Amino acid sequence: MSEPQTPTGAAARATEPDTQPLIHMSGISKIYDTGKIQVEALLDIDLDVRNGEFLSIVGPSGSGKSTLMNLIGCLDTPTAGTYELQGEPVSGMTRTELADVRNRRIGFVFQNFNLIPQISTWENVEMPLLFGRVGKKQRRERVEELLEKVGLADRGEHKPTELSGGQMQRVAIARALAMRPALLLADEPTGNLDSSSGGDIMTLFEELWRQGHTMVVITHDLALAQRTKRRIELHDGRITQDSHSK
Repeated sequence: MSEPQTPTGAAARATEPDTQPLIHMSGISKIYDTGKIQVEALLDIDLDVRNGEFLSIVGPSGSGKSTLMNLIGCLDTPTAGTYELQGEPVSGMTRTELADVRNRRIGFVFQNFNLIPQISTWENVEMPLLFGRVGKKQRRERVEELLEKVGLADRGEHKPTELSGGQMQRVAIARALAMRPALLLADEPTGNLDSSSGGDIMTLFEELWRQGHTMVVITHDLALAQRTKRRIELHDGRITQDSHSK
């Protein structure tokens, strides 16, 4: 079975008029019931993200960033409101369908990299393609392409423990892109990196955005957030600012 083909770059923007948003959230709330108290993590969130956007979600600890990331990534479900991904209601999906969405439509990049230390860089990047039942030849070509894209073509046989933090995050980004997802979702992607390596990762994100990828970055670092083209600010579970840069 071959992997899904999704237009990227200028071709994608030319063929997709963005008549509907990639992400559409309306009246989203998330309440955690601990038994004794209810914690209102998100309250009445309205958010649209269109194909080809590069935005950050920022806010202090406890503002709701991680909760919103989990909802966007289909890792959790809202208490109230509606969420549509590529025009499809997420609330009606089964667990199997949600798992398929997470493998095929959303590429995740985490602060702690989440690489498998016992296998090579190559095998880590290949993993989503195996789950996606992509053929051997297509897998080989895709992994080669991705390692070249992130500047690690000569590190395919190295294990994660043999790489620097910045290199491990590049492997994680390559893995996230493996299935040509509609959305790249990064949660504090520079949190475990020094300032130089973190800046390099944001530069890579900018390059990927210019190639046509839709990027959502969750971060507490305002300096990094200012490098995105749109910034969503959260406070106490509500969107308090939605600004665009030139």
